[in-house]
Amino acid sequence: MSSSLSLCLLDVTATRALVGSRDDQLLKVIRNRLADDMADDCHSHEMGQGAPTAEAALRAVIHGGPFSENRRHAFQYGYAYERLCSFSGAFLPNDCFTPHRGDWLSVVDRGLGALGITAVSLESFGHGGPPAPLPYTFTPGCGEWTPDRITRALEQHEATARKGAEPGRTPPQEPGVTKAVTQCLGWMRRAKALPGFGVIGFRF
Repeated sequence: MSSSLSLCLLDVTATRALVGSRDDQLLKVIRNRLADDMADDCHSHEMGQGAPTAEAALRAVIHGGPFSENRRHAFQYGYAYERLCSFSGAFLPNDCFTPHRGDWLSVVDRGLGALGITAVSLESFGHGGPPAPLPYTFTPGCGEWTPDRITRALEQHEATARKGAEPGRTPPQEPGVTKAVTQCLGWMRRAKALPGFGVIGFRF
């Protein structure tokens, strides 16, 4: 079974603030903009068992609740938060990670680590959760690369690059890993160029 990553470039703090903002105008705009996506909800079976609709889940996210007490319904709030992020931000290229199988995120994290980058982790997109008060859900997984972590990661990379000028200091990597690491660096550089911006990612 394969997985995928969806990455959004956005103002992380401002996006978090939309959760519980009770902004009905925002709700209306997103509902109209993403009407086809929300109507094509593939969870009809779960909704038949009491899970909220995509629209109801989005409203709960923007209003900060109420949320279903059934933990099996939490996934809908995760998808609603992903819709909120996709509306608020810009999609980042993800072809190195969609689709992916097995421990690919860990493999690329090791590739980042080989370049001295430990301030960010791809695994965080798979094991994190949405911001409070949204209930935790395993799928979709959700995580953030905040501006401060991105700044630190790029500093770590630059430090390693300086050492890499010395023969044998930077270990060679598999071409696929090198390409994926380069894509990650591209995300971070785009975010760094915009004050307050970071990356919010979702694993499906």
